[in-house]
Amino acid sequence: MGKQNDVGVYQLPNGNWAYRFTFTDSGKKKNRKSIKDEFGNLLTSKRAAINAREVAIKRQRDDLHREAPVIRKTVKEVFKEYCEKGRQGKAYQTIRKQDSLWKNHIAARFGNKYVDEISVAEVNDYLEELYYTEGRAYKYVESFLKMFYLIFGQAYSRNYLDVDIYNKLCVNKDCRIRMPKMKVDEDTDIVAFTREEMERLNEYFSGTNAETAYLLGSCCGLRINECYGLKWENIDLENGTIKIDRQMQYQDGLIKLVSLKTRNARRTVYMSDKLKEYLSDLERKTKESAVSMTAQRTQNQTFITDLDGSSISSLELVNSLPNGKIQTINSMKYHSRNIKEKLGIDFKFHHLRHTYGTRLAEMNTPTHILCNQMGHASGKVTEQYYLAVSKTGIDLLTKNLNAM
Repeated sequence: MGKQNDVGVYQLPNGNWAYRFTFTDSGKKKNRKSIKDEFGNLLTSKRAAINAREVAIKRQRDDLHREAPVIRKTVKEVFKEYCEKGRQGKAYQTIRKQDSLWKNHIAARFGNKYVDEISVAEVNDYLEELYYTEGRAYKYVESFLKMFYLIFGQAYSRNYLDVDIYNKLCVNKDCRIRMPKMKVDEDTDIVAFTREEMERLNEYFSGTNAETAYLLGSCCGLRINECYGLKWENIDLENGTIKIDRQMQYQDGLIKLVSLKTRNARRTVYMSDKLKEYLSDLERKTKESAVSMTAQRTQNQTFITDLDGSSISSLELVNSLPNGKIQTINSMKYHSRNIKEKLGIDFKFHHLRHTYGTRLAEMNTPTHILCNQMGHASGKVTEQYYLAVSKTGIDLLTKNLNAM
């Protein structure tokens, strides 16, 4: 076997390998070194370092002789163009999130770089830094990955990236930008309340101003924005269904009813007899209040912007108090603190949705039906509820083990 050409490669104290080389650009001598290959993988052997060095040298030579695109744009220019021409129709919260990621993070690191000079390894290193070094949540780091796909896609569609670079960044499964490997202790579990906890929560919320929202969350799996954005006209007590087609949001300090985030979130959910009976009684009481508390309701009502841009009264919402005062997504904050303090339960409204999905999965509800009722965009999300380990599931497993 011939001797390996190991010029320019060296071993690191941790056992991994690295490489270095020099080249001349515009008459100036420059140095390059790296501990990773072109795909962002650590160099764990001498042979890997030699191969990575050869590839890097070839790429550097190609770059020096490659003609720059006729139009070159910085990442800042691409994102600005996307904001002006590419995100019409995007949800308000989506725009706010994109602007926040850009302004607070990405702009400083990548804003002034030309979009065609950014490498896969550079982006992957940045995502790993966010996740491993800064300790950002996995889901939060995924938002950054989506932003890079968005920016590179925008650049490619405007001919600021050639097809080879775009494929390497976003298409080729072997080398495209990707999420860091998930940490073993990452918290991605479905959180479902036990039956004992649900009994205590039922007792706590009974008769409170948040009882209606609580029941909509626990009996239908509605998201909190969907609960507080629900209008009486969307409830069909005769057929036992609720049409979910809008949600409540704060936009620029104003309460508004806006579109749901995804198309699949638009759905018709079915009510249990318990919830149907409760809402029937609530409707009756609301009509009585409309007569006995007319003056108070007229004075206390709030006018908000509806989905179609029209102005409607808060009295049209299901979660409106008898005296006409509006309830919002902030109405649940007091109860979350109170439950933690008095019952010792870490209450998050979204966990009612987790509990709803988990219980139906335990009762072998067909996946496609549960997916529809939850308003999931993908069946893979719904499958998490069938894989989630709940106390009820553990009790059944123990029973089966003892009977085996």
